[in-house]
Amino acid sequence: MASLSFRNVVKLYHQGKQSLQVIHGVSAEIADGEFIVIVGPSGCGKSTLLRMVAGLEEISGGEICIGERVVNQLEPADRDIAMVFQNYALYPHMSVFDNMAYGLKIKKLPVAEIKQRVDKAAAILELGHLLDRKPRQLSGGQRQRVAMGRAIVRQPQVFLFDEPLSNLDAKLRAQTRLEIQKLHRELGITSLFVTHDQVEAMTLAQRMIVMNAGRMEQFGTPEEVYSRPASTFVASFMGSPPMNLLQHAPGTREHTITGIRPELIDIADGGWSVVVETVEMLGAERLIHTRLGAESLIIRQHEDQGAPALGQTLKVRPREDRIHHFNPETGARL
Repeated sequence: MASLSFRNVVKLYHQGKQSLQVIHGVSAEIADGEFIVIVGPSGCGKSTLLRMVAGLEEISGGEICIGERVVNQLEPADRDIAMVFQNYALYPHMSVFDNMAYGLKIKKLPVAEIKQRVDKAAAILELGHLLDRKPRQLSGGQRQRVAMGRAIVRQPQVFLFDEPLSNLDAKLRAQTRLEIQKLHRELGITSLFVTHDQVEAMTLAQRMIVMNAGRMEQFGTPEEVYSRPASTFVASFMGSPPMNLLQHAPGTREHTITGIRPELIDIADGGWSVVVETVEMLGAERLIHTRLGAESLIIRQHEDQGAPALGQTLKVRPREDRIHHFNPETGARL
């Protein structure tokens, strides 16, 4: 196991005489054994950052260190990492055991050690009864566990996960998230997990890197990112529904964007006047979409409270100690 460092990491793609910069000076220190999620929308650079750690993309500037080693010039095989991809990349003609053991056989490890490593990984991932099966005989969730098992047996310093749950249905995704959490608790290996799914990010991360257009917008715990977003981008990306961002909130100072989470707005006398436009029922809660002057405002309400009628005018009050203010020009937190 090892720490992982990004030191002003830059990525450029050259197109003739022109160059396109897709990673802009990312710096972060990741402790030995941490589980870090890199989250952001499509095209933000999160997978590029991961692939630079893996050695699958060249680093245009800065340094990436695994432990004390600068790995910029090292081949992927020399970096002591293991990667789990979005597609399972299993050999269809091999059994589960042989898929998991293949990399160890290439390294010419003793047969007894290979069996011991595969059996241990299979026990952790509850694959012991499936070792003789071929990938076509497995469900999607089982195939992904085999891919994770293939990474575990290598006993790397760093695990890299590139959107590994995106091919699974919602129930399997939730189940596999729990398995990944259990896996990290048992192995304690430094891990980088890339996803565009904020639920995966919030539930898996010890800390998260929020990426936007090749830049690191925020690096912090899920609680910090959700409760104290560093910018309007983070505020609008993390959270479902996202934070309300108001250009002209009543009673607030001018020249700021006012942010308030939907669950931190109470229906109460003497507050802001809003008009109900639509109501979404979500089981234990409902989302009330309202109009506040020319702006939209979403309120999260528990289902046991009375549902408002469409077109009804409500009085609502945000919790003043939980209001956020952002610079309208840069989007940065004030």
